[in-house]
Parts: sequence; structure tokens; C-alpha cells
Amino acid sequence: MLRRRFAGATSAEVGMSTVEYAVGTIAAAAFGAVLYTVVSGDSIPDALGGIIEQALNTSV
Repeated sequence: MLRRRFAGATSAEVGMSTVEYAVGTIAAAAFGAVLYTVVSGDSIPDALGGIIEQALNTSV
């Protein structure tokens, strides 16, 4: 009886991990596209350049 319950619980999940991997892959690709768009804009490189220049020019 316990074996049947376990088999029924596991068979309902068949294919679920494949769908989860597909959704995760699509989400990661979308996040990468958004991140690339933000970083390749003009404001981010200018801000990072300013921070680095300020850090290099500070006297301790």
C-alpha cells in the first residue's frame, strides 16, 4: 500500500523538472538581455568611470 502511494506521488511529477529548467533558462536569458541593455547604455559606464577616477585621485 505504501509503495502504491509513493508511486502515485512520483508519477504526477513526470516532466515537471524539464518545464522548470525551460522557464529558468528563459528567465536567465531575459535577465541577461535586460542587464546588457542597462550596462551598454551611456549612464552606467560614465558613472563607473567617475567612481574609478575618483578612487584613483583620492589622497590618503
